[in-house]
Amino acid sequence: MKNLKNNYKLGAILSVVGILTGLLILFLLANIYQVNIDGKIAGERPDEAITVQIVFAMLSWIGVSAGALWVMVLYGFLNKAKWAWSIGAVAATVQLLSGFFPMIPPASIGLPTPTIWVFLIALVLWFGMLLIGGVDNKITIFAFVSGLAYVLTYIDGVGAISRYQTEEKGFIASMYAMSQLVNWLGAIVWAFFIYALIKGKSHTLPLGVFAAAMSMFGGFPVGITDVTIQGRFSMFLVAPIMSTGLLIYMLMPKTEKLVKEWQNKNLE
Repeated sequence: MKNLKNNYKLGAILSVVGILTGLLILFLLANIYQVNIDGKIAGERPDEAITVQIVFAMLSWIGVSAGALWVMVLYGFLNKAKWAWSIGAVAATVQLLSGFFPMIPPASIGLPTPTIWVFLIALVLWFGMLLIGGVDNKITIFAFVSGLAYVLTYIDGVGAISRYQTEEKGFIASMYAMSQLVNWLGAIVWAFFIYALIKGKSHTLPLGVFAAAMSMFGGFPVGITDVTIQGRFSMFLVAPIMSTGLLIYMLMPKTEKLVKEWQNKNLE
């Protein structure tokens, strides 16, 4: 795979795919938007209908914007700019989220999940950018696992919108309201961490510690609240538990050594 490093022609081709993927996101989400809202209402889940109404639109906005970002990346690759692959990785990271979550609501009511194609294409684009950038395999794996935490932390923020509407107003419902944006901000910090990690920035680990803490602060309170109410394991806990594991990993000496070696390599 080393022969793919600095392959600007491949980067340009993938950039065009990324641009088209941005347009695909717009078409697919517009196509399934009202169908999913109506399906949730028909299933007597107006709370989830409102959640779809908010989140699908948001994911279309950022997914299409990532498509526009790919135009900039294409410009970079055509001009053999060294920064192009890393910005491409950012665009792919955004499109991964735009393709992944919109599969969940329709799957829960037996509707098609066409955005799986966006997710799969974005996954290929993401790995493609890291190959062109010559990112170390261990760093790639670390970034990929962190990407899972990024997606799950975002989903915790989505879940809070629905749970706020269904719980009796008071302390419990307020817990979901108070945590919602913490999780979305946490997902943003995870995205910044992933960028810093693959680029070998000096602030990578402190940023990762911040991202993990955001996910834990946003996820554990509502997760534990959910367990208390429902009497069973809560999916709100998956993101903070994974983030706790990543936090422990980031505090290990071998991880610091791995990241520093990658940083030094990028200084050469």
